[in-house]
Amino acid sequence: MARIVIAGAGAIGASIAYQLALHGADDVVLADSEHVAAGATGKAMGGVRQQFSTAAEVRLARESIGFFEELGRPLFEQVGYMFLATTEDGLAALEQRVELQRALGVPVQSVDAGLVEGVDVDDVLGAVACWEDGVADPAGVTRELVERAEALGVDVREGVDARDVVRDVLVIAAGARSAELWPELPVRPLCRQLVEVGPVVGIPDDLPMVLEAETGFHFRRAGRSLRLAMNEPTPRWTDREEVDEALVEDWRERIGRRYPAAAGARVARAWAGLYDMTPDAHPIIGWLGDGVYAACGFSGHGFMQSPAVGKAVAEELLDGASSFDLAPYRLERFDDGGVFPEEVVL
Repeated sequence: MARIVIAGAGAIGASIAYQLALHGADDVVLADSEHVAAGATGKAMGGVRQQFSTAAEVRLARESIGFFEELGRPLFEQVGYMFLATTEDGLAALEQRVELQRALGVPVQSVDAGLVEGVDVDDVLGAVACWEDGVADPAGVTRELVERAEALGVDVREGVDARDVVRDVLVIAAGARSAELWPELPVRPLCRQLVEVGPVVGIPDDLPMVLEAETGFHFRRAGRSLRLAMNEPTPRWTDREEVDEALVEDWRERIGRRYPAAAGARVARAWAGLYDMTPDAHPIIGWLGDGVYAACGFSGHGFMQSPAVGKAVAEELLDGASSFDLAPYRLERFDDGGVFPEEVVL
């Protein structure tokens, strides 16, 4: 059997390695130039949602939720994802997406935003939620996958460049660094940051991920703190992982308004990571050339979609085809103009 070497031990690479081993591959190397979950995975918000604006993204997320449910606590807390709309246009956009999501089997519903303890909803016109969704520990989940893969015989190598490992097939799952391994990949890094404020008194254990549809501002419980993130007004196309202090202060003000118990809460920590963005915010999955396969460009959604991606890629590498339709994610779509931009990039 061919030796398959995976470049990148984040959630995507770890899931592919695990699924390859489950499907019978007996010569798999998972290599990372740093360590397991060293990149975007270890710095992620940890949201797991099925509420996207395009069918292709919904399907990937829908295929992944079962794995997270099986993991359960403490790695995954199924507390739900709630989107709030504060304008008529925002509410209309939410309702339009709900139609698509329901048609694909996602149990999303209109809800009374006031049912979530502590959230100020005086300006909210409507809300939708999917209670199957939730929050997870990205690094913890990835380590769990790696441990399972190792138990099945995968050779895990940290501090090793995958390009230096003898192989028959190279799988590029290196996130924002993927174009370094294959320059023709239209993947570029986007710096995004997160902030935790706290401790905050009285955060309910079942606080969902709460998201403002119009602004993209969202937050979740992280222990006794709240973890904050938001779409930035000016995208930072750079590989420098830097925190913008002006944004930190803006988000502190926003959380004080949306969740008054957090007003004035100190900054516990702030950090930045890199999204691996493609022109249409959808991943690239498939063969690039002889012996080179890509699974990258997840544009901030890789962790939550990794279970489905791992299984689909393993099937294609070993059987020549996948039970999951990977056609929408091929690199060639950019040549043909067949792009389908995802709108819910958080």
